[in-house]
Amino acid sequence: MAKRDVDVTLSFRQEGRLLLGRDRITLLEAVAEHGSISKAAEAVGTSYKTAWDAVNAINNLLPRPAVLTRAGGEGGGGAVVSPEGRRLIEAFRAIEEKLARLSAVIAQEGITDCQEALFWGLGVKISARNAFRCTVVQVKKAPVDADVILKISDRSELVVTVTNRSVTELGLKRGRTVMAFIKAPLVTLLPGDASSSTGRNVFPGTVLERTDGAVNAEILVDIGEGKTITAVIAKDIADSMALQSGVSVLTLFKPSHVILATD
Repeated sequence: MAKRDVDVTLSFRQEGRLLLGRDRITLLEAVAEHGSISKAAEAVGTSYKTAWDAVNAINNLLPRPAVLTRAGGEGGGGAVVSPEGRRLIEAFRAIEEKLARLSAVIAQEGITDCQEALFWGLGVKISARNAFRCTVVQVKKAPVDADVILKISDRSELVVTVTNRSVTELGLKRGRTVMAFIKAPLVTLLPGDASSSTGRNVFPGTVLERTDGAVNAEILVDIGEGKTITAVIAKDIADSMALQSGVSVLTLFKPSHVILATD
């Protein structure tokens, strides 16, 4: 029987939307080479908006941003790949290399002698626009449920309310790494800035981008340290708040609206 090549593609997706894959790693490598998101987008053959969305998605998945940007003119300003981003590139390429070796074994030997290969076919899709990689800071238990304090960046924490059973089943304790998901329609936007931010899960930020639909508007908000939150609100509310790029807002959501996942 003739030898057949097996191609294995490594990618991470959420809500059908690519978060991380070979193309985005290539984009990071291009940013590192050219020092600009716009130039990197041109080098890999994509639009600036597509590249910008990719960078935002990657930054939200890491404890520290993979790409650091500085304001610029029409060309989009400068950008640099952080040490965290360079580690991500190295880790992805290392995993990709292992998958390539595994695919070669499958092509030669078949799946029978490669039982571990079955695990690479497992994928998880989450219906949530906002995904954050977090570290558990504290677990405050009450008789029925618990407040879990999560660190999403050096200066930002969020609070999640889960049942005590979930605390046990997920193994939630100080230092544990978890993924936190918040659906965009559950995020509320209010006028204001850092001076008026009080309460749990209230993050001051600046509108980066607004996309209007027939009824709703999708608002992308920069909350600092390379992190963004997306909210979907009624278009007429967005109009009444004059939400455009550069406007200061408060993003907030209930602790019970956060879904946690662990490995």
